[in-house]
Amino acid sequence: MSHISYATTTNIDALYQQHCASCHGENRLGGMGPALLPENLKRLRKKKAINVIANGRAATQMPAFANKISAKDIQSLVNYVYTPLPYIPKWGMNEIKKSHLIHFKPGSLGDKPVFKADMLNLFIVVELGDHHATLLDGDRFEPIHRFKTRFALHGGPKYSPDGRYVYFASRDGWISKYDIYNLKTVVEIKAGINTRNLAVSGDGKSVLVGNYLPHNLVVLDAENLKPIKVIPVKDMNGKSSRVSAVYTATPRNSFIAALKDIPEVWEIYYNDKHDKNIEDKTNFSIRRIKLDDYLDDFQFDQSYTHIMGTGRNNKNGQVIDLNLGHKVADLELTGLPHLASGITWQYKGKMIMASPNIKKSEISIIDMTTWKTIKKIKTLGPGFFMRSHENSRYAWADVFFGPNKEAVHIIDKETLEIVKTLKPSPGKNAAHVEFDRYGKHVLLSVWDMDGELIIYDANTLKEIKRLPMKKPSGKYNVFNKINRSSGTSH
Repeated sequence: MSHISYATTTNIDALYQQHCASCHGENRLGGMGPALLPENLKRLRKKKAINVIANGRAATQMPAFANKISAKDIQSLVNYVYTPLPYIPKWGMNEIKKSHLIHFKPGSLGDKPVFKADMLNLFIVVELGDHHATLLDGDRFEPIHRFKTRFALHGGPKYSPDGRYVYFASRDGWISKYDIYNLKTVVEIKAGINTRNLAVSGDGKSVLVGNYLPHNLVVLDAENLKPIKVIPVKDMNGKSSRVSAVYTATPRNSFIAALKDIPEVWEIYYNDKHDKNIEDKTNFSIRRIKLDDYLDDFQFDQSYTHIMGTGRNNKNGQVIDLNLGHKVADLELTGLPHLASGITWQYKGKMIMASPNIKKSEISIIDMTTWKTIKKIKTLGPGFFMRSHENSRYAWADVFFGPNKEAVHIIDKETLEIVKTLKPSPGKNAAHVEFDRYGKHVLLSVWDMDGELIIYDANTLKEIKRLPMKKPSGKYNVFNKINRSSGTSH
């Protein structure tokens, strides 16, 4: 970077091009560095952004500019990157193809693990604090390998059906494929500008990426992440929409996409067995399910026949029958329920679903036969995550927001009562639980730069071990994920 005087630059675009464009893209759409758009910077307050530009960011390639740019110009740059673009930016097939990074060609690495462990009882722990992930042995609770990830992972990693590979999505659109056997990132591609999450098909052949920017879905080949298809997201009148979330409905050979701005749910078939007349297996045909309200946060039932969702608009939720293709019931869900983190279990001979609420201090329990709310469990504050396991009698729910963020509630699934409240690290946010494959142990995160991963005995609720980590946001057990456990998110 060349030195400039502290005279204020009047042309903010020239200032950006001189100091920022080489890493963040000429149009702020990202490159080696993340996209600098307000949609991508929601987790970074302006005051902190000023500090990042002035002093750099640890554990990244972001340098300090305090000795090159005046404080006034730094403030102008922050205002500039927090200003929305006057158009929906383009990131299409050509741009995606050009971003493709092949670190190891398919077949160039061995097909046997380079370490010894139960390969189905491993965890990937995402450490948001310094943009790393840790592969954890779920029997010994010892780290196997810690590796660098893309900036600001979002949406939770997803495994290949055999558990060998894990796919990550970053907020700024980078999709990374990591080979657990060889402890290597093998291929990456930038599939969007602002990405919500990804899903891996049940046959392990394709990956679907849902984007806020641009308004599209991107289909990738799961082996090499080459783009197969870019699907613009529009209704029949041409109105475009952001994609809220994408998930795999393995029993249906399809993906389900929730849309932010149009009242539709899309089912995208990755294996067109639903229609024997369709021969093009890469067609990824779309089935539109029209709704009378928006749906951008949802949960499947275990049969993948129904989805329970909300528009996050303080209105009742809704139940959509995917076989019938329309809404079949309303849900009594106000506030801001986090259905994507809901879990299900058997209660008195029937299936129920429990959902935390991001705005209300309660957990809603819904009878999945009648779709009625049978109980609201009062909590110490709004929560974000719930988890359980088929072999455990307990469900765990954090209190993510508010003054009691250090608390975690343990609920007896047989009585629907809170039986214990843990406060493992006073003053620090305790959140996101995951069970091991057997339901014998529970892993809890302390969301702090000087954070920890805490392991508990799932039956006695006694603490066993603590591992220091950098803001360990989530952990994901291979067996539970690939077998679609009812106690975890899918």
